[in-house]
Amino acid sequence: MSKQNELVPPPLKNDCFSLPADTHWTPVSEALALLKERLHVCVGTETVPLFAALGRVVAEDVVAQRSNPPQPNSAVDGYGLRHSDIIEGPQMLPLVAGRSAAGDPFEGELPSGHAVRILTGATVPEGVDTVILQEDVTTDGTAIAFRGPLKKGSNTRKAGEDVEGGGLILAKGRRVTPADLALAAATGVSQLLVFKRLRVAVVSTGDELAEPGQEARADQIFDANRPMLLAMIAKFGFEPIDMGRAPDEREGLKKFLDKAAGSADMILTSGGASAGDEDHMSALLNETGSMTLWRLAIKPGRPLALGMWAGTPVFGLPGNPVAAKVCTLIFAKPAMDALGGAGWQEPVALRVPAAFSKSKKAGRREYLRARLRHGRAEVFKSEGSGRISGLSWAEGLVELPDEAMDVQEGSQVLYYPYSAFGL
Repeated sequence: MSKQNELVPPPLKNDCFSLPADTHWTPVSEALALLKERLHVCVGTETVPLFAALGRVVAEDVVAQRSNPPQPNSAVDGYGLRHSDIIEGPQMLPLVAGRSAAGDPFEGELPSGHAVRILTGATVPEGVDTVILQEDVTTDGTAIAFRGPLKKGSNTRKAGEDVEGGGLILAKGRRVTPADLALAAATGVSQLLVFKRLRVAVVSTGDELAEPGQEARADQIFDANRPMLLAMIAKFGFEPIDMGRAPDEREGLKKFLDKAAGSADMILTSGGASAGDEDHMSALLNETGSMTLWRLAIKPGRPLALGMWAGTPVFGLPGNPVAAKVCTLIFAKPAMDALGGAGWQEPVALRVPAAFSKSKKAGRREYLRARLRHGRAEVFKSEGSGRISGLSWAEGLVELPDEAMDVQEGSQVLYYPYSAFGL
């Protein structure tokens, strides 16, 4: 392994999440701008075989090792000839012995005044600069008859017509797709330098939580956040680490954070992100001097506790599953991309007509659970952030701006399909 692959960027500063003085409610756009400015790659690199690179983030620009196609070839089944031999009107040319097939090229140069059989994908023989479709000729096996004229270069592909050797094929920061694997393979690339997968630890907090499958007391709820967050992280292409549930007790939570920081590059917690008596997450981060409680002008959400624990960034998500998912999509996902080498990724919205009506007040950005039906955005019947069924019902989010807005059926709204976030 090269020395380059062993280098790991330094941790972030403890004050990387600090907000300007006198900040009360932080608009979503300002919060995202701060994260974009302050977060950078925190993982090392490794070289992997091409067939193991799907979903990985490219750590350096990748160039074609050779041109594609490497030689001029035929785009059709037909006959190769010299354009200079073609006349206008009917004519006949004798065929040379042999043919050019993919993987079995014609040897030698085509003599003037002759034609040669050529198949799709076959190397164009020396002397051939034009190919005529087999459907446009008649032949007895020794000669072909056809009508001219033909355009010079017809039905041929030039060497490097798709990609030239040495040309950029994959940019640093790109997440590798199946099509990228085809492009890399076609241009002679057999391995890629990629960023190591960002490891994201998930910690649930709260004595009110019970594990799914266990018997729950009447005053407990099942932990819905952890399975959701772990699955989202995996779907994003990062490595989820399940740290389990931490108790509502400061020393116990501290041990959880110590263990998480030792095995992960980023920590996601849910619950304990405000300033109540039992919000030990905020209290512990305050003790390190790194805690910043971002009061976000967003619905659902609002409190987002950010800080550093033993050099590892911590995102303290709200305990409500709806708010936890929205805050993960809007804030934690782009942060993961930045830390994991993919750069700052902004989801692309669709502008579609609404299938609902709503009067929105000014002051905060709102995200509604939504889905597209018949080209229009439907929203879940209730905006209650405790309605977890709406997360399963939805296929994306409708974003309403910070300003006041009256939405009527047919109004244009911004719709983000979950696929825009990588889900």
